[in-house]
Amino acid sequence: MQFSAEELHSNNGAVVIVGASHAGVNFAFNLRQQGWTGSITLIDSDPELPYHRPPLSKKTLQSAELKSTPLKAEKAYNDHNIDFKLGNKVTAVNHLTKQITLDDGQCIHYDKLMLATGCRAFIPPISGLEVNDSLNNRSIFTMRTYADAQAIKAALINSVDKHVVIIGGGYIGLESASSFIAMGAKVTVIEKQPRILSRVTSAVMSDFLTELHLNKGVELLTDKDVIEVKPLANKNTHKQVVVCSDGTEYCADFIIVGVGVRLNTQLALEAGVDVEQGIKVNEVCQTSNEDIFAIGDCTQQFSSLYQRWIRLESVQNAVDQAKLAAQFLTGKLPQGEPVQHTVPWFWSDQYDCKLQIVGLSEGYDELVVKQESAQQFSVWYFKADKLLCVEAVNYTKAYVLGTQAIKQNLLVDKTALQSGDALSKESLFLAVSS
Repeated sequence: MQFSAEELHSNNGAVVIVGASHAGVNFAFNLRQQGWTGSITLIDSDPELPYHRPPLSKKTLQSAELKSTPLKAEKAYNDHNIDFKLGNKVTAVNHLTKQITLDDGQCIHYDKLMLATGCRAFIPPISGLEVNDSLNNRSIFTMRTYADAQAIKAALINSVDKHVVIIGGGYIGLESASSFIAMGAKVTVIEKQPRILSRVTSAVMSDFLTELHLNKGVELLTDKDVIEVKPLANKNTHKQVVVCSDGTEYCADFIIVGVGVRLNTQLALEAGVDVEQGIKVNEVCQTSNEDIFAIGDCTQQFSSLYQRWIRLESVQNAVDQAKLAAQFLTGKLPQGEPVQHTVPWFWSDQYDCKLQIVGLSEGYDELVVKQESAQQFSVWYFKADKLLCVEAVNYTKAYVLGTQAIKQNLLVDKTALQSGDALSKESLFLAVSS
């Protein structure tokens, strides 16, 4: 996909951004800081001032006084002349007239459109597993928004037995489980696969986190296929019963559904841009329509590092794409230099364990475990001699060295990893990989 080198309205056209999470907000401010003088309109269906989403299942849920953490103060939007329309949903995009339509009927013209539409929670087609939008007597939830966190916290406070069933043993489910345990709840996690996190990590990390949660009192069940959710027969309670295919049943005051996401690509499809496993964008986040861009979790971009198209659910990726797209639109992108994309990184906080991940482990054929202690270790994933990914538990040094090795394409001495010696770049790095 080639990007257009046209003059872009001399930095004074109208830019409309759909989606006000990390990607959209960072793009708006980067665009203004890079010298864009035209209008910038930021639109999101969430009525809250744009906020940090990763802490929702962690610190936000556990805090004594539930508050969202704004990405920027409201004054900053005014100071940078960024107009935002919160609590509004974009219902239509007309790429021929360059116009979007909001749910209140308002039409807004754009010269450049940025889609930062992200993802939504996936609700599997299981009988009784409908998430009711009403906050009254609600007992089935997802964890995607601040409103979700508010409703979940209220449900926990108002519940009798404080027993929550989490369907899905992914990161959202596990982080929520650790938060609920810290809040004094009884937690059951039900995972369809033979092990938790089976799609994203090795058995080594799955086994460690399984033992961690079991030791904290979580009832963690794998190889369990949920087939139905039904109200408890006692009509005087709002309790739910989760039914599995093997006939087992689990009673809950409320249920969290954390089995994955669906991409918000409807507007991109309506606009006629290429969509496969995400909205396809080039190295500067431009879609197949030169006036429409996309950034964040909803995008699919070719990685020169991994030599394949990838989609990342990562704050850092959203921030980096936002900066890159703003530089391109304002003509500030360095000429004659290849576009550099940051090495993917992620993190997860569960109890007193911080898991830091750099790179992508998909396609590995060998892994090496560097064990410092029972609660401090790292897993290094290789394809032949090429380091693909490092997962570090309470081991920041391993994460930092792994980042350096992947970013600079360094060869790593596996023998040094397997030795009892402390990690150091002098002993770990051999040379630059060809």
